[in-house]
Amino acid sequence: MSRTISSTVHPIQRCMAASNPSAWWDGLVVGAEGATVTVALLDGATANLRVVGPAVDIAVGEPVAFHPVAELLSASAILTTARAA
Repeated sequence: MSRTISSTVHPIQRCMAASNPSAWWDGLVVGAEGATVTVALLDGATANLRVVGPAVDIAVGEPVAFHPVAELLSASAILTTARAA
């Protein structure tokens, strides 16, 4: 699968994510409105994220992964910057 990397992702973010692979949080999108995405994490917590990159078609029910240290969101075939809202 080819992955598209948003222009908002800095090389240091990719490096941080690669050096801390266990920091990714898996979850399902439970809300998506504009640039705000709400993710129900698999540990039972909820994360409200502001997607900084270009508009991504993130649908409710879609599985995603969030890296809080690198501030990255992986959804479908795109990797983009996302910050806790």
